[in-house]
Amino acid sequence: MNPMPEPSLEPMALAGPPKHLGGIWLGIMRRDRRVMTGTIFLGLFLAMALFGPLLAPYDPTATQFVPLAAPSAQHWLGTTATGQDVFSQFLYGSRTSLAVGFGAGFLATLLAIILGMLPAYLGGRIDTVFATAINVMLVIPGLPLLIVLSAYVHSAGPLTIAIVIGLTGWAWGARILRSQTLSLARRDFVIAARLSGESHLGILFSEILPNMLALVVANLIFAALAAILAEASLEFLGLGNPQAITWGTMLYWSNVGQALLNGAWWWIVPPGLAIALVGLSLALVNFGIDQLANPRLRTRAQVSPKQGGS
Repeated sequence: MNPMPEPSLEPMALAGPPKHLGGIWLGIMRRDRRVMTGTIFLGLFLAMALFGPLLAPYDPTATQFVPLAAPSAQHWLGTTATGQDVFSQFLYGSRTSLAVGFGAGFLATLLAIILGMLPAYLGGRIDTVFATAINVMLVIPGLPLLIVLSAYVHSAGPLTIAIVIGLTGWAWGARILRSQTLSLARRDFVIAARLSGESHLGILFSEILPNMLALVVANLIFAALAAILAEASLEFLGLGNPQAITWGTMLYWSNVGQALLNGAWWWIVPPGLAIALVGLSLALVNFGIDQLANPRLRTRAQVSPKQGGS
């Protein structure tokens, strides 16, 4: 897996997560069209994942239709080489692909918090051991490692792929969270909490973690994006379960069925475009996450338009 882009390390407000998140997010969306666009697109994809199977006009595995039929009123995205409805497969596949992406992203972020923040806070030999492990994981190529692991799991299903991706994609986030934890652990409010007798876990989760909200959420976003791309890559290479309905298996079967040679663009473009748009929407949403966690960025966004008009 390619290293995810490093989120902004702009100094964060030390007052914890903002209140009234819904209202603040709506304000950010009104001021920043990038955030609005990303939120709308991501919301559409999530709605499609939730309600797609209810909206699908046909069974995605049914093969009774004309093979390689072009898009029409009956089949909005045409049919496959075996006569399956592409639109139905696209709707069903969105649920699995996004579930794998966000599930693996959550697992990778959780491991990054545990293996990056906790050793950094405790320090000493524990931090040295885990910092070495993080650096070792960072120099191991991600995608080849995934290919090797998946090759030993025959007909790996989406759940297995999500676990494998999550277990191999935590190191980059752990490195970022570790470096920020080392900085915050020396702040006055953390030292005061330690002197008051608060437990290590209490300090981590009530004092340090809220001040790293932007980093944690950004790690989740980019880990989920990397997981979606990795899942599609593994499925495209035939290392997953070809009978599962995902965007990756749609790309796999379109390649096997020589969609481009047969002019069946409608078979290969929808899943590829969807993966690209999900990545774009997550990247745009991350601009809003930075502003949500850092009031200084929101103030900057409010002042800039006035300066531009003067």
